[in-house]
Amino acid sequence: MKSKASKYVLLFTITYFVSYITRINYGAIISEMERDTQISRSLLSMALTGSFITYGAGQIVSGICGDKFSPKKLVTLGLGASSLMNLLIPLCTSPFQMLAVWCCNGFAQAFMWPPMLKLMTACLTEDEYKKGITKVSMGSSAGTIVVYLCSPLLISFWGWRSVFIFSAAFGILMIILWSKYCQDVSAEDSVVHTPKTADDNTAANGSGQNVFKVLFSPVLLCVMGAIILQGMLRDGVTTWMPSFISETYDLSNRIGILTGVIMPIFSILCYQVATRLYRKKFTNPALCGGLFFGIGLFSSLMLVLLNGQSAGVSVLLSALLTGCMHGVNLMLVCMIPSFFSHTGKVSTVSGVLNACTYVGSALSTYGIALLSENLGWGFTLLSWLALALAGTALCLVAARLWKRIFPKT
Repeated sequence: MKSKASKYVLLFTITYFVSYITRINYGAIISEMERDTQISRSLLSMALTGSFITYGAGQIVSGICGDKFSPKKLVTLGLGASSLMNLLIPLCTSPFQMLAVWCCNGFAQAFMWPPMLKLMTACLTEDEYKKGITKVSMGSSAGTIVVYLCSPLLISFWGWRSVFIFSAAFGILMIILWSKYCQDVSAEDSVVHTPKTADDNTAANGSGQNVFKVLFSPVLLCVMGAIILQGMLRDGVTTWMPSFISETYDLSNRIGILTGVIMPIFSILCYQVATRLYRKKFTNPALCGGLFFGIGLFSSLMLVLLNGQSAGVSVLLSALLTGCMHGVNLMLVCMIPSFFSHTGKVSTVSGVLNACTYVGSALSTYGIALLSENLGWGFTLLSWLALALAGTALCLVAARLWKRIFPKT
């Protein structure tokens, strides 16, 4: 990757890293918030569910705006608003105030990914994009590691509210760096890098179609369904795994939070493996996504069978499950939009697909809280198994349909 492209990718990676620090911190420390405030898990999780809903809806708005307005300014706006919401959360005294603030944070966070994808397609070649998108995606895992490593330490010295202040400081610093080093592009700028595996007729036909007609084709409806299920597992398991571990194996909340560090390590590994397999072996993104869903299915099955036997094994299996879902996300949410660069609506396609992730996230975050509270973790683990099975099936159907559209993939 050329020096100039490498600098862009580094900037995008750091920006995505900071966006995760200012977004996932609430979910990472929710068990400690529950203990300290004596507010029930289901009430506290309303803010997470609300933020996933506003984030998902915001993805569509942001995607459309990213194709019409300055992507650089949209990201700056998102970072600024998110930093402010992180400063407001420590001042909240009720779960309903937290709900309102974190819903605003979810909408602000939505104004980062689609505009960044627009910038990447405008500034990078096809090969640079494929390599770069993996590195940018890994910024989310690095952000997760920082949150889960630093949160227990911050909580020990200054309480859970300090985690949000720490996150806001990162956000403000990133605004300065982004404003100084990001190159802006016009709304019309886009490097056309339709994948070489698509035949000429497909590209020609696609360029004449309305983007929403393309999005609601049978193949992408299957992809969207798989993305929703991936979001349910990825964010649902990530949010509640510390609580699952601490409650099942009678560990403290802080140790439970610390176990969350393992998950992004597996995510980084899965990003690397998924990218290598996609570039060298499975050039069909839906098929590659199905492979990772299948591994996640095996992980969830082992979680059910080995539940309560070993905390370490449960942590590793949960980490493998979420890591596989990050691999699925890379294939279905990050790689697929570039196939539609000839439509000039990369940001819109990206926003719609990413919105599907957070439909799933919203459903599972609140749903897992209710299931675990009322039916226990054993039944909750069975629900994870069912979701992984359905996701694998949808990806395999999508892969067959995708092959008809892009026969050389």
